[in-house]
Amino acid sequence: MANFDTEREGQIEFYKTFLPLIDPNLTLDDILADDNDGVLNGNLLEFKLRVNDLNAVLFQCVKYLSSLRIKGKPVPANIIIVDLNGEQAYLYKSADYLDDIEKVYVGGASKSNAGFVGRAYDEKYAYGQDQLAVTRLIKRLKETEFTRIHIDENCIVGWATAFYKAMPNARKEDFIGDDTGKHKTIGEIRNPSVFAEYIYPYKGTSNVKFQYLMDKLNDTLQKKNLGAFYTPEPYAEKSHELLRMAIGRVPAGNDYVIIDRCAGTGNLEKGLTDEELSHCILSTVEYYEYKVMQEILGSKVRHIIPPIEANDTFNAGLVRGADALSEEYINNPVIKQYVDDPNCTIIMFENPPYADTTSVEHQRKGKGKSSTVWKRSFAVQEMRAGIKKTTASGTSVNDLGNVFIWTAFKYYLRQPTDSYVVYSPVKYWKAQHLINKRFIAGYAFNRRWFHTNIDACIMCALWSNEDSKIDEFELSGFDIVDGKLLQHPAPIPVHRIHSKFSTAYFDKRTFPDDENGGILCDANGLERTKKTSIRCTPVVNSNCIGYMVVYTSGFDNPDLHSYLLASGKYDGNGFYMRRDNYLEKLPMFCASRYITYNREWTERARIMKSGDGADLFNADVASGKLDQWLRKCLLFTCVEMQNHMRTFTGSDGRFYRNELCMDTTNGPTVASEDLKKLVCGPAEQRIINQWKTLMDAVKQTDEYDPRLTYGVYQIFAEIDTSYKDDEGNTVWNNVEVHSALQTLKTLVKEYYNTEIVPTLFEYEFLK
Repeated sequence: MANFDTEREGQIEFYKTFLPLIDPNLTLDDILADDNDGVLNGNLLEFKLRVNDLNAVLFQCVKYLSSLRIKGKPVPANIIIVDLNGEQAYLYKSADYLDDIEKVYVGGASKSNAGFVGRAYDEKYAYGQDQLAVTRLIKRLKETEFTRIHIDENCIVGWATAFYKAMPNARKEDFIGDDTGKHKTIGEIRNPSVFAEYIYPYKGTSNVKFQYLMDKLNDTLQKKNLGAFYTPEPYAEKSHELLRMAIGRVPAGNDYVIIDRCAGTGNLEKGLTDEELSHCILSTVEYYEYKVMQEILGSKVRHIIPPIEANDTFNAGLVRGADALSEEYINNPVIKQYVDDPNCTIIMFENPPYADTTSVEHQRKGKGKSSTVWKRSFAVQEMRAGIKKTTASGTSVNDLGNVFIWTAFKYYLRQPTDSYVVYSPVKYWKAQHLINKRFIAGYAFNRRWFHTNIDACIMCALWSNEDSKIDEFELSGFDIVDGKLLQHPAPIPVHRIHSKFSTAYFDKRTFPDDENGGILCDANGLERTKKTSIRCTPVVNSNCIGYMVVYTSGFDNPDLHSYLLASGKYDGNGFYMRRDNYLEKLPMFCASRYITYNREWTERARIMKSGDGADLFNADVASGKLDQWLRKCLLFTCVEMQNHMRTFTGSDGRFYRNELCMDTTNGPTVASEDLKKLVCGPAEQRIINQWKTLMDAVKQTDEYDPRLTYGVYQIFAEIDTSYKDDEGNTVWNNVEVHSALQTLKTLVKEYYNTEIVPTLFEYEFLK
C-alpha cells in the first residue's frame, strides 16, 4: 500500500509511473486542464487519497464531464477513479450516465455529491499488487474513444467555438446550416463530420431553440463585423416601458410603426402585445437570425424586411436587402411608405450593433481591411459629410452603433412626436455630441448581461425628435441578479463633456533650448527599439522630467491609454512634463486611473475625463488653494502602478532617471523634494512607511541594482518576479517584496478614493 500525504503528490507519482508507458511525449500540462484531475486520451481520471464513497466520486466526475460538454470538448468514454493509497482504480463508462452529463451543474464539482446512485463499476484494477491489473489499466488508458453527446442550448456555443477553431475558414452556415428556406446548407451540428466521434446529429429542423444565442454562433470574424444584437430579456421588458411612453406620444388619429433595423432574432420585441407587434417592422442582416425571426414573428409583425426569402436572399451569410446602412435599404418602399406618410408616427426601437474591426482576430487573419466594409457604406459616407456641419465629433463615425443613431434621425424621424428608444453607451451624447434632442426618460443597464464579460453602463434612452440642448439628465439603474432586475438605489446622473484634456491641459510649449534627439519609449517604460509607427519627435531638455500619456475621454482600455514614461512615447498621444508646472498636470494622470479603483458597472462608459473645469482649476492653482492637494496627487503618482517611469541608460548614452518616485538612495528626486512640502496626515504616513518597508525588502534582493532609482513599476517588472513550480503554483522569487507591494496597492486604492477622487470630480477632471 502507498502512503501519500497529499492527493497532488499521489497524482504526480501516478502520472510519472504510467505516462511513459502510454505516451512518453505527454506531459502533465498536456492532460491537466479544466479544473479536473486529467483527461488522458479517452479517459477522465479522478484521484483520491482514499475512496470512501464511489458513487459520490462518480458524481463529481459526471459534473466534470458536463463541464467538458458545455465547453465544446469531447467527453471521454471512460471514467477512471483512482484510490491512491489503496493503489486501486475503478472503471465506469460515461455513456451509462449521459442523461446526467447533459445536465447543467452550479457550484464546485466536489460539493454535495452524497446520495448519487450509480451503477456498479465495470472493472477494478489492483495496480499495486497485480501485474495483470497493471497491463489492463495501461491498455485502458491508451484507449481514445469518446461518448457522443446531444447538442442543446447549454453547449452549442462551446461547440461553435471549437468548430471555428478547428475550421478557421468556416462560416456560420457550415456549423448550423439546415435545409429550410431557399439556401440549403447542412451544417456540422446536423451532419457531423469534424465532430462525428463526439456529437449526435441535431434533429431540430430549424434553429429556433438557439434564438437567444445566435449572435454567439457566428464565426469569429462575423462576430466582429456584425457586432452583437442580443438584449437580455429583463432589460428588453424594461425598455418596453419606454416604448410604451413613445406610443403614448402618437397623436390621436395617427397610425404608427415601430422600426427595428437590427432585430436579430427579435428578442428585443419578445413580450410585446399582439397589438404592438402588429405595428413592428423588423429586419436583421444575418441570414440565420433572419430565418429564426421569420419563424417566430413573421405572422405577428407588420413587416419583415425582406418580406419573403427569394433565391438570392442568402448573400455570403447575410441577407440581401437587409443592410440598414445601404442606400437600397434607406429607400426601401415598404418602410418609405410610412416615413412619407404625415399621418404616421415613426418610432425607432433598437439595440444597434457594436463592431470593432481593428481587433486582433481581424489582423491575425489578414481581414482588417475587408471587414471594415461597413465604413464604406452609403450611410457612413452620408454621415461623414453630414457631421461636418454640426458640433458632432469626427470620430463618432468610427462606431457602427453611432451610424444607426445618426441615420435614425436623418432618414426616419421627421415629426416632433416621432421617438427613438435606443440602447448604446452614453458617449454618443456625452462626449461625441452626435445628437441634440429632447431627452424624455432612460435607464442604465449593466453591459455584462449583453453577451460580454465587462461590467459597464449601457444607456437605454427615449429621445423625442425635438431639438434641445441640455447638459445633464438622470437615469434609473438596473442590474440583473438571479435573472431578475435589481434597481440601483439612487438616480444615475449623466453630464455632458465639452472639452478634452488635450485641448484644456496639455503642455504644448516649446523652449529655445529644446533639442530634437534622445530616445523614445514603449508603454512598458523601456526604450523603443523598433523604428515603426513613430509619431513623436524626441525632445531633450533638462527641464523635461518625463512624458505623460493620457488620451481618450472614456475608460474602455484604461491601462492602454494612461501611463508616465521617462521619455517620449513613440506614437505620441501625450506631452513632455516640465519641471516648472508638472505638478498641476498630474490630476490628468490621477483621473485616468479612476476605473482601476472603481469597477462598479455604473461607472465604466458613464464617467469620463474632461477639461471642462479648466478655468476654475487654473485660477485655484494660481491662488495656491490647491497646493496641498496637488502634492497628494504627486504622492499617489509615485506609488501608482501605471507610472511606468524607469531608470536606465539609453542607446544615446544618456542616463534617464525616474524623477517621479520616492527612492532617494542616489540623491533626491524632483518628487521627493516637492513632497517635503506635503502636510502628512495618517493616510499619507501609512503610504510613506509602506514605501520604506518595500524599499528595505528590495535592497535585500539579488536583483537590486544600487545605481538605479526605483519606482513601483520597475520594482514590479524587474524584482517582483515569479515562476511556476511542478504543481503549477506561483512561487515569488522575493516574497517580502511581493508582500510589501501588495499591501502598498491596497493603501493606494484607499488613499486615491478618499483623498484624490472627490477633488477630481469637483474640478470636472472626472465627469
